Amino acid sequence: MQTALADSAALEDKDSPLWWQRDDLSYIDNELHFAGHKVQNLADECGTPSFVYSLTRAKSNLSRIHSALRKAGFTQNYRVLYAMKANRFAPLLTGLKLSGLCGIDACSPAEVELAVSCGFAPEQISFTAGSLSAEDYRVLNRFKSLNINCDSLHAIRRWGELRPGSSIGIRVNPGVGVSREGNERLQYAGKASTKFGIYREQFPEALALAKQFNLTIRRIHFHTGCGYLTAQLPQLDQVIKNCMWFVDQCQHIERVNIGGGLGVPHHATDGTLDLDAWATLLFRHFEGKPLQLDVEPGEYVMKDAGLLLLSKTYLEKKADTLFLGVDAGFNIAPEPAFYDLRFLPLALNRGAGEEHPVTVVGNINEALDVFYRDALLPDMSNATYLTLINAGAYSSSMASNHCMRGQFREYLLP
Repeated sequence: MQTALADSAALEDKDSPLWWQRDDLSYIDNELHFAGHKVQNLADECGTPSFVYSLTRAKSNLSRIHSALRKAGFTQNYRVLYAMKANRFAPLLTGLKLSGLCGIDACSPAEVELAVSCGFAPEQISFTAGSLSAEDYRVLNRFKSLNINCDSLHAIRRWGELRPGSSIGIRVNPGVGVSREGNERLQYAGKASTKFGIYREQFPEALALAKQFNLTIRRIHFHTGCGYLTAQLPQLDQVIKNCMWFVDQCQHIERVNIGGGLGVPHHATDGTLDLDAWATLLFRHFEGKPLQLDVEPGEYVMKDAGLLLLSKTYLEKKADTLFLGVDAGFNIAPEPAFYDLRFLPLALNRGAGEEHPVTVVGNINEALDVFYRDALLPDMSNATYLTLINAGAYSSSMASNHCMRGQFREYLLP
């Protein structure tokens, strides 16, 4: 089984409070270590709030994806495109470019420009976005070898006016999505209509528009949800089946981009994504077809490759709850508030005492500013710092300056 934790030499049982441990994230003599560093030293040197990312972990996660795809039967007929909306820290992007392990999935003109500035060539970038302005199209048109995927009939028309006779991809909406535990806030397609992609009933008009501007449709793209694990693979299977209908309507399709969405565990009971089963499922759909596969992982690459270092501000019992306050809020790590994806807090020194339920809260004047309810932590009375795991993706990249508390630092560890 290929999993995000498969590189650990001594994994904890899933029912253990230390289920998250692996070789590069664990307690050693009761001191928390990450990426070869004592986390206490990182907090002392970097200050708080700070995100610290492990480039080695990110590359390992990418390598596991490559290994699973090749084991399943894909050889050179696939690309891995890092979804940079997950984390756009420039030193990280440069490190990923130098690794040679991925291209880029971008969803705004500014992301394209940043990716190019970090060394990625336009032909290594897949671009998909909706609701583009006239200025957006003007910027995108400068990058002649960019892989453009049109998200709407309007986008096909606008691109046809700008670049008649060119090649495009079309993002489609299969009407069914996939996400961890059926979390509808993480789905891009499903029972409710969404803004993402072109539906089946609109597809004949999309083909007619492409023909009107002499556009050749080379790619079908779909991204229908986020954070799925092994239990959701049958749902992913249905998504791909539905999307293959769109492929069959086109004469010149070369690539099928299945988007991202690969998840990592947030709780002891989650288990990890079985990459072998995932890749085998994909190969079953692609075997014998003259198609190239594109995948766009973001969360899987970066989420467990980052920590958020925090300082304790207070520890106080209110009613029947022990609250631990920290010097940052949901505005710089929004996923717990937006998507109910709790970021497990860890003490930097585990100690030998009994653990107690603690609710970790931030410094923003909003009711949803809760990082984790009833986390089991040792006595934190004398602690200066703590850290949140799984903070490497969709945290700093989604941060805001709400309540003018948007300040944080970022560091890349080799």
